[in-house]
Amino acid sequence: MAKAAPAEQLKLLGLQGLDAKLKSLANRRRSLETDPRIKDLEAALSVANGELGAAKVAVHDAEAELKRAEADVEQVASRIQRDEARLNSGTGLSKDLVALQKDIASLNKRRSDLEDIELEVMERLGSLRATQARQQGIVDDIQGSFGTIRAELDAELAAVEAEVGGLRAQRSEFAAGLDAGLLAVYEKTLARRGVGAARLFHGTSEASGMKLSPGDLAEIKAAAADDIVFCPDSGAILVRSEEWA
Repeated sequence: MAKAAPAEQLKLLGLQGLDAKLKSLANRRRSLETDPRIKDLEAALSVANGELGAAKVAVHDAEAELKRAEADVEQVASRIQRDEARLNSGTGLSKDLVALQKDIASLNKRRSDLEDIELEVMERLGSLRATQARQQGIVDDIQGSFGTIRAELDAELAAVEAEVGGLRAQRSEFAAGLDAGLLAVYEKTLARRGVGAARLFHGTSEASGMKLSPGDLAEIKAAAADDIVFCPDSGAILVRSEEWA
């Protein structure tokens, strides 16, 4: 059985206190790194960006449609201009001039229809651009919230890391003053069990929170004061003191 002076074993509680704080900070770090708000915002941003992308495509398609409509109107207008120039020149046979008049009337009707289509596309494009602008605003708002929360979390993580750095330095200094053999047992126990040492207080292990059975207590009481004893439930080193018996 490993041994260490009772005074040395008592020091383990100080080391365990530091390790408990480091464990708490590690949990805090994980909590910050997995903050559900970030995942929620990422999901919302993904949806919003998808809808923004669809809105941009709709605007792009409507803009292309408007260009085609404008080109159609311009083409018909050019034909009307040419035919009117021919008609106004008065040259040609009478029947040809009559045909030109009919053609011009037909083209004017065609231009009117095309201008109606052009106007409808322009109105639809305006609505689509407004939708795109609203969706862009939603994306901007989400990104703004994301940036604010990310900055908040980064600041908290930086504070945690600073505290961890200070505690680790304190732990190293504290551990350097412990019996090497006892420290080795403690470190091994901490790595395996998650708790390195705890008090045995009025028959209760503070590592497990459980009251020890009469048989386990009798065995521990029978051990020498410098024997290193362990909690039968948690496996942690039990630090004893006559004051806690």
